[in-house]
Amino acid sequence: MENYIVSARKYRPSIFTSVVGQESITVTLKNAIKNNHLAHAYLFCGPRGVGKTSCARIFAKTINCSNISADFEACNECESCAAFNENRSYNIHELDAASNNSVEDIRTLIDQVRIPPQIGKYSIYIIDEVHMLSANAFNAFLKTLEEPPAHAIFVLATTEKHKILPTILSRCQIFDFNRIKVEDAVRHLKFIAEKESVVVEEEGLNVIAQKADGAMRDALSIFDQIVSFSGKEITFESVIQNLNVLDYDYYFKMVDSFLDGKVTDVLVMLNEIIEKGFDGHHFVAGLSAHIRDVLVGKDPVTIQLLEVSDSVKQKYVDQSKRCPLDFLYDALTILNQCDISYKTSQNPRLLIELSLIQLSQIVELKKKGLKLNLKSKKLQKIFVDGEAISSATQLVAEPKTNTQSTEVVREPNNGYKAKEKKGVVSISTSKSNFAPSVSIKQALKTGIPRNIPIAKPKDKPATSGVEEVVTGKEPITKEKIEAKLKEFIVSRGRSERIKLALSVIKPEVNNETDVVFQVSNPLQEEDVKSVVNEIKNYLRRELNNSNIEITVEITQAKISKKVYTETDRFNYLCEKNPALSLLKQKFALDFE
Repeated sequence: MENYIVSARKYRPSIFTSVVGQESITVTLKNAIKNNHLAHAYLFCGPRGVGKTSCARIFAKTINCSNISADFEACNECESCAAFNENRSYNIHELDAASNNSVEDIRTLIDQVRIPPQIGKYSIYIIDEVHMLSANAFNAFLKTLEEPPAHAIFVLATTEKHKILPTILSRCQIFDFNRIKVEDAVRHLKFIAEKESVVVEEEGLNVIAQKADGAMRDALSIFDQIVSFSGKEITFESVIQNLNVLDYDYYFKMVDSFLDGKVTDVLVMLNEIIEKGFDGHHFVAGLSAHIRDVLVGKDPVTIQLLEVSDSVKQKYVDQSKRCPLDFLYDALTILNQCDISYKTSQNPRLLIELSLIQLSQIVELKKKGLKLNLKSKKLQKIFVDGEAISSATQLVAEPKTNTQSTEVVREPNNGYKAKEKKGVVSISTSKSNFAPSVSIKQALKTGIPRNIPIAKPKDKPATSGVEEVVTGKEPITKEKIEAKLKEFIVSRGRSERIKLALSVIKPEVNNETDVVFQVSNPLQEEDVKSVVNEIKNYLRRELNNSNIEITVEITQAKISKKVYTETDRFNYLCEKNPALSLLKQKFALDFE
């Protein structure tokens, strides 16, 4: 029985033209061979399975080929090529840095570099996963890497270039390998399928290529797995069944249901998807990618970004014609928010269902002149007498100007009731500025939501800086001013500091109309001046005198000096009787 060889090894590239998806790199290497501009060190970096080690081997074989072809490919016939193909070449050395990463391993390599090649011109050293070398090993390798013998060429390969020391990077020519495109992977899989006499649908190959995520080796491994599962005939259904991938048709049907506003159909499809064992988070990610592809399919310029087969691409184009742009934008926003909130949600399925309900209402709301409120973080319901007055549509809707909406108004006896009003949805009260306190029992019994905001008491409109028209000339007195000032303090909502400053004011009346507010310090003066115009208008209106004017002054009250020490006491007595100071000086008296 013949030994089985996996496709990734059996169809490993042996010449530059057989490398998939790296044309720019293979052309550069062939030109370097053609012009004899070979560097002493190369660094091949990129994701897994894109051909780094394969290119290093092809490059090593080609530069030692003694019968190189016209397009600078290895002949695979000379002694050097035959030795390489049979894994007995002493000119090409491969080292796995993951398991040989110590200083001693690098010293052994340095000693080996001194030996010239037996066949050909160069000794090539391919070091795979070079980022696994220790820092000391890198430092030991620096001198040899910078100035190797003329016959030595180093080819380093890594998937994590950022872990390599800058001193190593500066000594190498760096080649960045790209991920394999879906169309390139599909083309190569078709070639292998023909070689293996396997009949496969192109849509199935697209699924395999997308599942490989840009790695050709992964795509070949998946292909072998599908062949083992399905045999020599591979269908799209067998591929998605084996890889546990959700069928495209689910996404197309779900978007059609969104456009038709069929919430029940959407929820039934979601239940069917979950019952098949698909993860909810992966479904949200897949639906987001599908909406993105529909958006891409709307413009002929961007349609080339679709990495699907031609038949599936036409489905995207057809569905994009039905989908308005604003629907696609809103759908992507909703799904992105669902994706972000999924991991922190205590009920992920409910989160997905609410998102799908929102998606189903986008088109319907637009027809009614409403728009989706995407800024709300959670859906809130308002209940009246135990019945919800807000459906899922009203909860996620935000009415535009001059559209019909619902206002909840409190009645004196029967709690809250709904009434129609033009404008936005709001909660208001009738015949009172205050909403009564509601107990938990009463809220549960009547259905009144606990989170209805209680209206704050409304002050009379501020008149700061605005003088009211008063025509009276009634006389004023100090007593009237003090009484009205107390009423002003009680009736107006002010900070405690301003209330305190107003309460200690000592008003004086001069010339029958000039009122002087006496305060004791600059801070009180500033507080009183901030409301002095409002007080003036209030006094003019309440006392019916249009000539009232107010000024604020700081009182200069005399402060008696306190006597603490013997010297203070003597000086105080000297002020009363200056002869004491003369007596002290004449007899040279002192304090005991």
